Amino acid sequence: MQLVHRPENGSSTVLATTVDFADSVLSQLRGLMFRRSIPDDYALAFRFDSVETQDVHMLFVFFPIDVVWLVDDTVQRVERLRPWLGFKRAEADTIVELPAGTADDVEPGDRLLLVGSDEE
Repeated sequence: MQLVHRPENGSSTVLATTVDFADSVLSQLRGLMFRRSIPDDYALAFRFDSVETQDVHMLFVFFPIDVVWLVDDTVQRVERLRPWLGFKRAEADTIVELPAGTADDVEPGDRLLLVGSDEE
C-alpha cells in the first residue's frame, strides 16, 4: 500500500510506500510511542468511524513527525510535532503520521489517498 499526495494542481507524489494501520484501540493509543525511529517511506494511519475532533500527542515519541488530519481524503490540517512536547487537535475521520519533512508540500485542500487498499 502507498500513501499518495494529490495537490489541487493535479500532480501526484508518493509520500510513503509502507503504510501501517492503527486499527485497534490499543494500537491507536500507542501510536508511535516508544519507537526510536521510523523509515523515511513510512506512514501510520488512524481511521475513525466518523468525523470528530481527534487529538495527537507526542508523549514518549522520541522524534519529530508530520501529522495530517483528513476528512474524506481531503487535508484539513498539517502540523509538525516536536518529540515529547507536541499536542494538536483537529476534526478528522483519518489521521496520518509521517517522518518530519515528508508533508512539507502538503496543504489544506490537497488529497491524500491510500492506494492499494481494499477500498480503492
